[in-house]
Amino acid sequence: MLALAIFIATLVLVIWQPKGLGIGWSALGGAAVALAAGVVGWGDVGTVWHIVWDATFTFVALIVISLILDEAGFFAWAALHVARWGGGNGRRLFPLIVVLGAVIAAFFANDGAALLLTPIVLAILLRLNFPPAGALAFIVACGFVADTTSLPLIISNLVNIVTANYFGVSFGRYAAVMVPVNLVSLAATLAVLWLYFRRDVPASYDVANLEAPETAIRDPQVFRAAFPLLGLLLVAYFVTGPLGVPIAFVTGAAALVLVAIAGRWFAGGQGAVVSVPKVLRDAPWQIVLFSIGMYLVVYGLGNAGLTDLAAGVLVWLAGQGSMIATVGTGLLVALLASIMNNMPATLVGALAIDRADVTPLTQELMVYANVIGNDLGPKFTPIGSLATLLWLHVLAGKGQRITWGQYMKVGLVLTPPVLLVTLLALWAWLPLVSAQ
Repeated sequence: MLALAIFIATLVLVIWQPKGLGIGWSALGGAAVALAAGVVGWGDVGTVWHIVWDATFTFVALIVISLILDEAGFFAWAALHVARWGGGNGRRLFPLIVVLGAVIAAFFANDGAALLLTPIVLAILLRLNFPPAGALAFIVACGFVADTTSLPLIISNLVNIVTANYFGVSFGRYAAVMVPVNLVSLAATLAVLWLYFRRDVPASYDVANLEAPETAIRDPQVFRAAFPLLGLLLVAYFVTGPLGVPIAFVTGAAALVLVAIAGRWFAGGQGAVVSVPKVLRDAPWQIVLFSIGMYLVVYGLGNAGLTDLAAGVLVWLAGQGSMIATVGTGLLVALLASIMNNMPATLVGALAIDRADVTPLTQELMVYANVIGNDLGPKFTPIGSLATLLWLHVLAGKGQRITWGQYMKVGLVLTPPVLLVTLLALWAWLPLVSAQ
């Protein structure tokens, strides 16, 4: 009960953020209480740090890359191109924006897709004079697809990185399993979003109101470096994965290269357009503190018996067959993520799967089901992920306030079918990959 009380109090502070208290400080406070109360020991600190450090610093490096590219106009350029590809047809533009969100989520993580793309799309919609209902359809689509299509690569979501590192899944193996599954998730996402919002999407818009994409480019040198750098980074992930090089080192190296180009380090800072100090200040450093602190609090829940309880449930699910094991694991962790946030739920799921006595194939199905549940499950409620809370905050700052009730009305309708279809795709695909 003590471990549960500490967790609930910590989660409340993380979500509430009284007087602007950073999520990292709230999580560290909870960890300090857990240590003082004996819920976790000092030995657990090293264990948790080993689990989270690579994922956390990879995430920070990806966001630094995303912020620099955003300041250089990269995402606005892409969004303007997509808006022109729509050709004035709103019903063509809608799926194009969803696909753009999926691509950004794959390479820049779900947070990058939700927090960087949404304001840009909103600005374009205002320029096109979309009605409020139509604008809301596109905005919700951006936030929804950011999570539902953050499955394909290890770097696409912090959940993916933590899970892959915990179970020693290589970058190539992960991609072989999850890229096809992510395509199914994208198709299901497009279908449910269209069915829900089809009456709100404007039939047409005036392309003449759009600026030329080239006008969005603020830093040509960073822009020209973007595509080759991202291509090399993707290749480096596949090459260095079998060598055991931490993903954080590879991503961090790419971030440093981009920082050097943006800051014009080779020219003494002359001609710099992007403010590198501002980008570094805006990087999510609080996530570093949050990861170690919150995971320690959750580890305390595991020590108190939650892990054994969850492992027992997983063993029972495994006894019902591989399909029930896959779908059941995904649904359970999705519900857990929607209640307790997906980052704590990821660790609970990983610890339980590791402890459950099941066959190797069933365990692998559960590992990927844990990823799917924690990537998609947060869409049930606003507290399911920090990215959603930040997304709502960004929208409020832009005058687009979405209440928790409005969010859950959409999330509870759209999430279940996408989650179920994606889990079934995993169950059907993984044995085929394993047989090759």
